[in-house]
Amino acid sequence: MKYYKSCVLCPRKCGVNRYEKAGFCGEGATLRAAKAYLHKWEEPCLSGTNGSGTVFFSGCNLKCVYCQNSTIAAGDTGFEIDELRLARIFSELQDKGAHNINLVTPTHFIRHIIKAIDLCRGRLNIPVVYNCGGYESVDTLKLLDGYIDVYLPDFKYMDKTLAKKYSNAPDYPEVCMAAIDEMTKQTMRRNLFDENGIMKRGVIVRHLVLPGYLDNSKRIIKHLYSTYGDDIYLSIMNQYTPLPEIRAYPELDRRVTEAEYDEIIDYALSLGIENAFIQEGGTVSESFIPVFDGEGIV
Repeated sequence: MKYYKSCVLCPRKCGVNRYEKAGFCGEGATLRAAKAYLHKWEEPCLSGTNGSGTVFFSGCNLKCVYCQNSTIAAGDTGFEIDELRLARIFSELQDKGAHNINLVTPTHFIRHIIKAIDLCRGRLNIPVVYNCGGYESVDTLKLLDGYIDVYLPDFKYMDKTLAKKYSNAPDYPEVCMAAIDEMTKQTMRRNLFDENGIMKRGVIVRHLVLPGYLDNSKRIIKHLYSTYGDDIYLSIMNQYTPLPEIRAYPELDRRVTEAEYDEIIDYALSLGIENAFIQEGGTVSESFIPVFDGEGIV
């Protein structure tokens, strides 16, 4: 695939020939995935009663220091498959009752993904969700127009200093804003749901609250609401989990307090936000981190 010979699929634009070595994402030109199963802990309009048909791809273009899925983000875990197997995985998840196909960290494999969707387009009749870190190239997103029904990006940072320190991506704020603009254009700023409340088309922007950085959270929430109003959904998350490796960043080596999260939710409500998901207490747990054992892949 020509896109992998001098790869510029993500904003890193590392230009690596992924047939010869891995790019910044940690992946070469062979498709790898670590798990495919019915995930029941996404937003309610995605998981529904049966679960979201989630496919975790290996590698990542961000590699945040606090990543909860670090084993796959680093490329340490994954199983080689081809587009035909991926298409069959989509069909298998649909047959199991998945409400959608949920593509997690898919950016560096979008050419494989497009081919797989083409292979099962006549059979696949559930929405396709693009679940990413928000660090996306607009040109790459345009390749997905007509393939993706629901965009599920993160918006991690409005503060460039934080973006540099924790994700080595000082341009993250402007890149993420441009990416979300493209996502909303493709979905025509309309959120569609079926009779059971499952999202069929639209944009949900996730924001993970980091301990101590409430101003960053407020700036993101204010930008999103002032720009899109209730044309998109927000998902404000309190599930930040400090893993052992975060001890090199002591300021992040704790959970978000109830008072901190309440302050962010109160701020969102004060702006008038109505279309938002929040998390109840008790969501912070390593049990929310899947075991990447090849389930549904091999």
